[in-house]
Amino acid sequence: MKKYWKISRDYLLIALGAFIQAVSLRIFFVPANLASGGVSGIAQLINYYTGWPIGLMVLIGNIPLFLLGWRFLGGRRFAMKTAFAIVLYSLFTDLLLKTPAFGPDGAATALIDQLAGDIFLNSLYGAIISGIGYGLVYRAGGTSGGSDILARILNHWRGIPMTQSYLMVDTVVILSAGFVFGWKEALYAMITLYVSGLVSETVLEGGETVRAAMIITNKPENVSARVIEDLQRGVTYLEGRGAYTGSSRPVLYCVVSRAEVVTLKTIVNEIDPEAFMVIGVAHEALGEGFRPLKGS
Repeated sequence: MKKYWKISRDYLLIALGAFIQAVSLRIFFVPANLASGGVSGIAQLINYYTGWPIGLMVLIGNIPLFLLGWRFLGGRRFAMKTAFAIVLYSLFTDLLLKTPAFGPDGAATALIDQLAGDIFLNSLYGAIISGIGYGLVYRAGGTSGGSDILARILNHWRGIPMTQSYLMVDTVVILSAGFVFGWKEALYAMITLYVSGLVSETVLEGGETVRAAMIITNKPENVSARVIEDLQRGVTYLEGRGAYTGSSRPVLYCVVSRAEVVTLKTIVNEIDPEAFMVIGVAHEALGEGFRPLKGS
């Protein structure tokens, strides 16, 4: 039963994410001539010249990419969720125009009219809302087709990092849109892609970033005792050896919230001003003292 609930939840998230992406495209990107990147951006260019439905063009354009994804990215497991996301996104993109919200007196039409001519607000709202949609699809283990598939193929086939793969694929579309819509619109489209990526990453990984600290000190017992007492955080002893001195000493490892970093620095400084400390960013902490690991 639990397995079926997880599968159902994933497909619900994909459906919601596809709907949000379509809303963002129709309300913010298309009216402002902001190319959304990937197949959707190409479909916008085709629609600009021919008037052909954007959703239909997205569906047709994703068919060869979908077949490539089947070949390189995992067959049936990849196909089910990706096909579901592509079909729903394509349908929502065209069917939204037939809803009352996009009619003469609809809420969507009123919002479009209100933001008409303000490319900055269109790009900002479009980036945030589409980023939420992408993040929900990714969180469910799916992809949105288009540049997602190409980027993953380039990463799998040629070993190109995902960030570079996305940049390569979407830059070609944005540059093409610059010749059609204008270079100001192309610049804002690039900014939109960047912000959208940040938002989708936050939705995917969570916004509760924490700090992981490694502390090398001559007074490890005193420091760990204060951290446990003052911050109520656990501390782990790691075995370390200095490359220059050859001497062994423990390395303290602990994870704290952003708000607790200042207190941690104060504790270490008060006990051992000569200590060495490295503080890094961790996207998520699961377990005692943080979010439960089960069901995360």
